[in-house]
This record gives sequence, C-alpha cells and structure tokens, in this order.
Amino acid sequence: MVGQRFLEALAERGLTATHRVVVLCEEPRPAYDRVQLTSYFSGRTPEDLSLTDPGFLADHGIELHVGDPAQAVDREAREVTARSGLTVGYDVLVLATGSFPFVPPVPGNDAEGCFVYRTIEDLLAIEEYAKSRATTGAVVGGGLLGLEAAGALKGLGLDAHIVEFAPRLMPVQVDDGGGAALLRTIEEMGLAVHTGVGTQEVVVGADGAVSGMKLSDGRELATDLVVFSAGVRPRDQLARACGLAVGERGGISVDERCRTVTDPRVFAIGECAQAVDGRVYGLVAPGYEQAETAAAAIAGDEAGRSGFTGADLSAKLKLLGVDVASFGDAHGTAADCLDVVYADSRAGLYKKLVVGRDGTLLGGILVGDAEAYGTLRALTGSVPPVPPERLVLPADAGGPAALGPSALPDEAVICSCHNVTKGAIRDAVTGHACTSVPEVKKCTRAGTGCGSCVKVLGQLVSAELEASGVEVDKGLCGCFGQTREELYEIVRALRVTSYRDLLDRYGRAAARGGDGCEVCKPAVASVIASLAPSIGADGHVLDGEQAALQDTNDHFLANLQKNGSYSVVPRVPGGEIAPEKLIVLGEIARDFGLYTKITGGQRIDMFGARVEQLPLIWARLVDAGFESGHAYGKALRTVKSCVGQTWCRYGVQDSVRMAIDLELRYRGLRSPHKLKSAVSGCARECAEARSKDFGIIATANGWNLYVGGNGGATPRHADLLAQDLDDAELVRLIDRFLMFYIRTADRLERTSAWLERIPGGLDHVRDVVVHDSLGICAELEELMSAHVAHYRDEWAETLDDPEKLARFVSFVNAPEAPDPMVGFVPERDQIKPDLPLLTLGPRPLEGSTR
Repeated sequence: MVGQRFLEALAERGLTATHRVVVLCEEPRPAYDRVQLTSYFSGRTPEDLSLTDPGFLADHGIELHVGDPAQAVDREAREVTARSGLTVGYDVLVLATGSFPFVPPVPGNDAEGCFVYRTIEDLLAIEEYAKSRATTGAVVGGGLLGLEAAGALKGLGLDAHIVEFAPRLMPVQVDDGGGAALLRTIEEMGLAVHTGVGTQEVVVGADGAVSGMKLSDGRELATDLVVFSAGVRPRDQLARACGLAVGERGGISVDERCRTVTDPRVFAIGECAQAVDGRVYGLVAPGYEQAETAAAAIAGDEAGRSGFTGADLSAKLKLLGVDVASFGDAHGTAADCLDVVYADSRAGLYKKLVVGRDGTLLGGILVGDAEAYGTLRALTGSVPPVPPERLVLPADAGGPAALGPSALPDEAVICSCHNVTKGAIRDAVTGHACTSVPEVKKCTRAGTGCGSCVKVLGQLVSAELEASGVEVDKGLCGCFGQTREELYEIVRALRVTSYRDLLDRYGRAAARGGDGCEVCKPAVASVIASLAPSIGADGHVLDGEQAALQDTNDHFLANLQKNGSYSVVPRVPGGEIAPEKLIVLGEIARDFGLYTKITGGQRIDMFGARVEQLPLIWARLVDAGFESGHAYGKALRTVKSCVGQTWCRYGVQDSVRMAIDLELRYRGLRSPHKLKSAVSGCARECAEARSKDFGIIATANGWNLYVGGNGGATPRHADLLAQDLDDAELVRLIDRFLMFYIRTADRLERTSAWLERIPGGLDHVRDVVVHDSLGICAELEELMSAHVAHYRDEWAETLDDPEKLARFVSFVNAPEAPDPMVGFVPERDQIKPDLPLLTLGPRPLEGSTR
C-alpha cells in the first residue's frame, strides 16, 4: 500500500515522465488494500481490493515485476538483483519491503495446519484447509489482525478460539475498560477468548498435522488449525545484507526525509523503516506520509514541507462488526490529566475521553459506538465547545452534543491517512469549485485511505456549499430531485399508485420516460406499499409493476444466501411456538434438507432452499398456520420477549402477550428500513428492548416506551419516549411513532440514525408523537389502522396466484431444472454451502503451510 502511494506521489510530481521507474514485487499481483483484507471472506475479490487503477502503470511507464522480489543490493555498483536473475541499476533506491508476521518460537509452529494472516495467498490457503481439514481453529494474538482472523474462521464455519498473552484484547489500542466491553461483545458472538495466557506448544498428531494447542496455564485446546497473528517484524534483511544501519529492534534507520542514515541514495518507507523518533509505524496514515516525504525529497520538492518525525496513531477500526477507535493520548499518559468515562457493559459500550486540567481534549477510546470519532479526533488538542461529558453520554442522560463541522477549526485534521485539514477541504469547495464528495476526494485525497473520515467529509462539503450560497442537491437520486420524505407526501396527497406515473410527472426532466434507477425504484415501491390501503394501491410486492421495483430478496420473498440458495423464515410472534408447529418446522427442514438455526430474533431460520423449492416449502408452512416473517423485506422483523410475569418471579407484566399483540399488529408494515422490537417484563431487561427500534420495558404501573435503538454495526441505546403507559396508550404512541418515522425518514435510514438527524431530535419527535404539536396524530393513527385492517400474508396470496408462482424458477426455459451451481456439503449433522475456491496466482508449494 505504501509502495503504491509512493508511485502515485512520483507520478503527481512528474518524475515518472522523466525517469525510469522499476518495481520488484514479491507477491503475484499489484498493490491491494491490506486494511480490508478480511473482506475477501465477505465476497470481495482480489480485484475488488486492488489499489492500482486500471492503466495507471502503463500510463506512467512504470515497470512492474510481480512474483520477483529483490534478492540482493550492491550499493557500490548501484544495482539490485531480483530472484529471477534480473539486474536493475539505480540512481535512487526505495525500500518498501514492509513487515513479516512474527511466529512465536514454540514447538510445532511449522506443522501442517499452521498459517499466518498477512496476504491474499494466506487467506486462500486458510480457506482451503478450513474447508477440507478443520472444524476448530485457534488464533494466536488478540490484536487487530488476530480478531479479524478469528472472525474469518468463524465465517468459514469453524469454532474459533483467540489466545492473547496480554490481559485484554487490543492491548495497544484500548484500556482495561475498553477491553472488557470488547471481550463481552466478542464472546456473545460465539468466539472463545483466552487472555493473559501464552501458547506453549502446538500439538502435532501422528499425521504431522495440528491436533491441539497447549497454553501456559496448563490447559490444552483441541484445535486442528492455528493462525499466528502475534505481531509483525520489519523486513530489513535486504538492508542488513548490504550494510545499511538498522535499529536495535529492527527497522531500517532513516532521517526525517526517509533517507537511510547510511546511504543518501537509498530510502526506506513503511513498516520496514525506523523513523527518527525510533519507532516503526505499522498504520496506513504514517506510511502514506513517509511515501509523500520520500517522493518530495527525491523530486527536490522539499520547500515548505516538514519531514517525517513521527505520526498520530489514531485509528478507527471495525472488528467483527464492532466499532473500536482510539485517538490522541488514549491511555492518559500526560501529567495531571483526567478521564471522563461512560460505560454500559450490557450494551457493549465504552467511551473514555482524556482531558487536561484546562479542559483540553487530549485523546480517547471508543468501543461499541465510534460515530463521534471523526469529530473528536479533529478536536484533539483544543478545548471542545461543550463539556466533555456531553460528548460521551447517551441522549437521555444529557448528551450527546451535536457538534457539526462548524465546531472544528480550519487546522483540524479531517483525514489522517493523507493529512488533509478542514481548511484544505473548504478550499477544495470554494477555491477549486468542487461540489460533491467524490470531487473533493479527487482534489484532496481525503477519504481515499481507511474511509473513517467520509461521514465528516460529507458534512463539511454540504456545510461549505450551503455557506457559499450554493444549493445542495438533496434529491433522492438522479431520477428525482425530491427527498424520500417529499415523495412520500406527493404519493399520499395525490394518491399516486404507480412508479411510472410518479417518475413521468415528478421526476427530473432527463429521467421522465426512462426506466428509473436501482435507488429510487425500491424506495418508491416501499412508499407505495406502506400507503397502499390509504391510496387504493395493491400492496402485494409482486403485483404488476411493483414486482419489477423490488430489491433482490423481495423478488422471491426470501433472503438470498452466498451460494445462490435462499432462507425460509416463518413468523413466530413474540418467540412463542406450540410443540405441534415446532414439529412441523423440523419435518419440513428434514424433508427438504435445510440447515436450521435459532436466531437472536427468537425464531427458526431454515437455510438452503432452492428457488423452485420455495413455493413447496411455504405451502406446507401456510397449511400449518405459519405466515411470512418478512426477513427479506424492509419491514417489521420480530418483537422479542422474555417470559414475563407468567413464568418469571421478577416479571411485573405479561411481556409475551404484549409482544405477540405488537408483532401481529405491525407485521408486513413496509418502512424505510427494517424494524425490530422487544418487550421486557421487568427492569432486568432480558429481551434487550433498548437495542431495538422501539422497545418496551414493563413497570409496576404499566409500560415504558423507548425508541431509536440499534444493536447492529452502529449500536445505539434507545431513548425513553414515554413512561408508565397502559396498553392502549402504548399501542397508540407506537402507531404514531412508526408512521411518523415512515413519513419523514430517508431511504435506508434506521430509526436510530433518523432520530439523530431529524431537526430537534428526540424532543421534536416527542412533541409530535406524544403532544401532537403538528396536529397530525389522528392522521398517523388512521394510516396505521388502514394497514392493520388490510394486512394480507404475502406468501399465502402468492400460493393462490399462478402468475406469481411462475417466477420461482432458476431457468425460464427449463422450469423444473435446479441451478447446478447451488450445492452443499455436510457439517455438524447439517449442511453448509459448497463454495468454489478462488485460485489466483501461484499456490503454495506441496507441503507448505504458509
């Protein structure tokens, strides 16, 4: 990555037009995004990860030799010899050899089934071995790559262990409090974590393959695959061999211009270099800064540019779906500093700010919710305009403060990867006429590194355009100049029942008469479906024009899985199910060979159905009294519940009955995004209601209603909307809340994001929904009543309509033929997808494990 950035910096300075540039690369492909390496297991290909734009090398005359690393450097002759025997002379040599994974020197570390986690080839080898030889995997190391590796093993279907010698996970980035929050969340994902212990030995079976792991505390783990992710070491062997000075703990010694201290014609950048402050930097941002520094020095373009003397180690990461961020003096090493901490272990949240005695923000740690990272990091070194506690507390406890771009000084660094300040972004808008985020990215490179600054970047661009008097296009897409909220009002007021009619009458001039786009078609379909009973439209998503507007999952009323099969998810209201229905699910899963899984939403998902099997499966489910669970749609999913006062000695209300009533009331309700709910029978909150879009917690006097929660990739605790409600009051307020959300939210906007975006936030929503400040509550209630009265089960109606059933085939010209690419292999007495392995470039030699 750093080498590629160096090439780009050379090209930007015109050196590739006047000099021969030769690149010797060990790997079998050009530079790729190692930060996103694990996304390979989520479906991204090596091509998707590539950092080299098509034509870049050819356009700039850069000679790239892949799979042919440098083997020797002759500094006197100024020549480099590659593994192939190729010899290349040089005027300037730049070493960007990176680092290599550290494998602890324990017995058995080279056995078959031991791997490292560093390159695409490593991932391919792990994938192949996991598929054919392993059921359990252990990762040595609980840092960034270690957690990603463990997540990858779990995604491959293995039981996964994490072994970390330090007393907590992510020991460099987080403190004990952050580590505890991270540990709880990761263990809830089904990963086994062992901290404070080391690996003593990899146990090897008679066949020479891994069979277990002995730990330093005497325990032994049964595992047949080991991934070492215990840190990295600078790859400085080439430098040592040719007499370049290296640091005591490794790393090629360089000056502030990234020249080696031994030879001014040789530079070193990235993880192989030891900077003047004695550190080796392993993050992207410092590496990019070193690349820029070296390119400037080689080009003689050093005027006004300070050298590289050290770097900010701030980072925002997403590990196994959990946001983790640290910035500034995260561990509070400054003298006389103070900590401001908010922790909620139940929700997996931990937020700590380190402040000076004068109120200066020095740093912080965020686990579980790093939404404010971009703003907080930019404010580091200054006194925030609000008290620090307001920056970490949830909304219903006095925060968070809404700090927009205007709160940041111009010198605040927005993009640490490319050291781009707020002032530079403002100048891109006002001085270079950039009018969109992509244009600002191209002009400044902000947002093109790790991507953690993109949200703040978008806010800054919009704010600067508006401040300049430029009208910001807030239209839904290129087809409509209106927002989703505005289109909702047009459809409702004018009773528009057709997407085509809406596009031709209210679309942008250039879009009228066209086919629309993949943004507006499902968004308008959702609006029409949610208003169908009130505007006289047919609400079934597969009726007429509606069928062509739907997202992939809605096309077949089922969730598409990674191998082309589908899941079947019948509704189980409140999580309550009679034994007879449970037996029906088991019989169907057995008869159709489906994989079964009890989900966090308290229902049973069945995976592995072929598209032509879906009607057959649902015919049996409907006959048994089941309905669609709408797992495929942007609609209500589930209303979880605990057992409540009926069975639990702590329960104060009948939470199961309430959950069933609510799920049956709101089933099939189409909305901007999926909706989830839960009902807890007491304050112990076993149903986790405060992590839902609308959650209900019983009190001795009735029910408390919470709204705007989210337990997904960006967790948010729901806020209290009203308390001590009776049953009728509760239902009435939920009716109003949901219809107001559907009316005013943006496309694909969860209630949590909507509540934070809508002007006035929670207070405004409370005024509208509880106090009827806009005078629309009667209308909202009427819309919900219409939905309830006109609800129809989508699958039951589909089974009665031959035209709808005709779509459930893999091949139109061979309706009975199954898709031959959809296959399965056995695993733990069930099945899993049989996925083809992706093989690119040279594979490891026979018998090689890394």
